[in-house]
Amino acid sequence: MSRRGLLAAGGTVGLGALLAACGGSSDSGSGSAKAKAKATASGKASGPFRFTDDRKKTVTLDAIPTRVVAYVGVAAALHDYGVECTGVFGPTTLKNGTADPQAGGIDVSKVTVLGNTWGEFNVEKYASLSPQLLISHIYEQPTLWYVPDQSSKQILALAPSIGVDVAGGPLTTPLTRYAELATALGADMSSAANAAQKKRFDDASAALRSATRAHGDITVMACSGSADSFYVSTPSSAADLTYYKSLGVRFIIPNKVEGGFFETLSWENADKYKADVLMLDNRTATLQPKDLTGKPTWNQLPAVKAGQVLGWPSEPIFSYARCAENIEALTKAITSAKKVS
Repeated sequence: MSRRGLLAAGGTVGLGALLAACGGSSDSGSGSAKAKAKATASGKASGPFRFTDDRKKTVTLDAIPTRVVAYVGVAAALHDYGVECTGVFGPTTLKNGTADPQAGGIDVSKVTVLGNTWGEFNVEKYASLSPQLLISHIYEQPTLWYVPDQSSKQILALAPSIGVDVAGGPLTTPLTRYAELATALGADMSSAANAAQKKRFDDASAALRSATRAHGDITVMACSGSADSFYVSTPSSAADLTYYKSLGVRFIIPNKVEGGFFETLSWENADKYKADVLMLDNRTATLQPKDLTGKPTWNQLPAVKAGQVLGWPSEPIFSYARCAENIEALTKAITSAKKVS
């Protein structure tokens, strides 16, 4: 498994760090699958479509594409704005068939899943959808997230592709870009529902800033657990952490950062840093508090003993409503936390 694969499997935080060591699907002319924008379906203007992505590649189509395939986190964000994709790839369903948290509000029974885990992408099924557009995140230029290296040329030859950079800047940057993309795909960002999302995000941001001012001594550590290692992320490694830091959150910053993103600790040394609140990577492939009870150093962390552990969606869904929800949860954790470190 590549280092990016290890990351996708939940082995680390610091998304960009592992990506920096690998190649990826860097081709630009590429593809996607079956999607319908509600705006198009309801009879509003259907074209033309033009969008310049964060690889500086411009996709121009005669009409708004109605067959769009996207990484599941992208599809979840577009869904929140009223744009539906019928093809997705990435963590979409759990073993029992229910939606993975990374699918957000998508009805997973109504989308074609091309691959559910790292390295899975059914090219034949993708081609059968007659894709008009493929969309994914970018964590390292110009790689498209979850488009497998070994089949990227086949995939990217089938339709144009769009990549949105979600690393190396504050949360507001990918949020703005996905709102722009949703608009290009037919969403009405001025609608009451979408305007309410933006207001909720702005209100949540203001509330977090107020909370950090009132509880300035509370420290927070972003972390992730795997069977063999404990990872401590530095705020600059992720768009959400960068933004939270700008709002006053006092993050623990590891002093042996690998590639500018995180520090890897053995479980014997997992108590190297202590914080009042832990933000623990809550993706389904990572270890959760119930899985960590057998790790003595985990049990001895002050925040764990105090029950001050917050689930952290380290791959956020970049819609205003989902990000507002994450900020509200962090605000609640900080305001209710006791000083224990």
